[in-house]
Amino acid sequence: MATHSDGPNRSIETNPNGSQKMNTPSSNASQSALFQPLEMGGLTLPNRIVMAPLTRARAGVERMANEMMAEYYTQRASAGLIISEATVVSEQGIGWPQSPGIYTDEMAERWKLVVDSVHRAGGRIFLQLWHTGRASHSDFHDGELPVAPSAIAIEGDGVHTPSGKKPYEVPRALETSELPGIVEDYRQAAERAKSAGFDGVEVHSANGYLLDEFLQSKSNRRDDQYGGSIENRYRLLGEVVDAVTSVWPSDRVGVRLAPNGSFNDMGSPEYVEQFTYVARQLDGYGLAYLHVMDGTGFGFHELGPAMTLADFRKVFSGTLMGNVGYTRESAEEAIVDGAADLIAFGRPFISNPDLVERFANGWPLAETADMSVWYSHDAHGYTDFPTYEAAAPEDAVKVPTACNAE
Repeated sequence: MATHSDGPNRSIETNPNGSQKMNTPSSNASQSALFQPLEMGGLTLPNRIVMAPLTRARAGVERMANEMMAEYYTQRASAGLIISEATVVSEQGIGWPQSPGIYTDEMAERWKLVVDSVHRAGGRIFLQLWHTGRASHSDFHDGELPVAPSAIAIEGDGVHTPSGKKPYEVPRALETSELPGIVEDYRQAAERAKSAGFDGVEVHSANGYLLDEFLQSKSNRRDDQYGGSIENRYRLLGEVVDAVTSVWPSDRVGVRLAPNGSFNDMGSPEYVEQFTYVARQLDGYGLAYLHVMDGTGFGFHELGPAMTLADFRKVFSGTLMGNVGYTRESAEEAIVDGAADLIAFGRPFISNPDLVERFANGWPLAETADMSVWYSHDAHGYTDFPTYEAAAPEDAVKVPTACNAE
């Protein structure tokens, strides 16, 4: 379990499962649960506000981090923790135009632009490790089909490719003999992330990408040791986490799950049993955190009640991060109640680079950025959103608090 600093206006109780519940007044940021520090793997997070991974497609056709990306992340460095956009661990894992990679030494070197800039601004940043699996297209792979646990196509309106949007293809089922190579890709990516200076890594096992595809019976119909039972479907994720934690201390590794999600045609009838098992297995590693997309605003499979953070608290004793659809108020409540230790915000960070300061001072949020600029490849809609102080300096009266993250 993460340790928590005691503040002068805060008492701590222990929930029945051993997690800590904070009794915190919230009249200003210095008394807010969101603005209490958290110790995690030797890092001190100054607040509980995490920047969620956001694919923004600014890495160019060479898939290299660049100065524009460094500026973007640095603008948001007041987050307690930044989790980078999804970053592919191999050429085989590519499935989105102009998303970054970490599968060559040159890529690792270029990521130093981002990491060093964030660190100079006082921030902390993890790299998210990604393989898109069947959520890809042969256009990315010189005519070769994307790979997956089984030859089952995504049912949906198509995939964005370098030559436009195209229908999903039936993927090629991976041979058992190929899976150790994929695990090794994750291990090497973790090594390169370390050489680039990241503070840790997050294993992306959510949203219908390769590791999530292996977890769920909707996309995994294998009859080898990686399919069939709940235990077998977890096997690849477990091997990847083993590999990544052979490079990084386990308390610098996070894992992201989407138990309720339907994105990329996901959702399996035994989801509660599957994700409960996964969380219980991951609890044994002493991870930095478990990142759970518990909200349903990113698509809900509607196969039963949504799994909640409380469900995960029963089987995971470490740091728990909630995500999807949180507001400042609901995030505060989740932390005070002991449901979560951290809350990740995604879309609000797009148009509010100073989201932490806006929450701390009670300033209004900027309008949600239009989707047309989310993946537009240039600085517009990326690094040109003003802070509240810049946009409305006459109204930007700060709340006096030692917890403003600046």
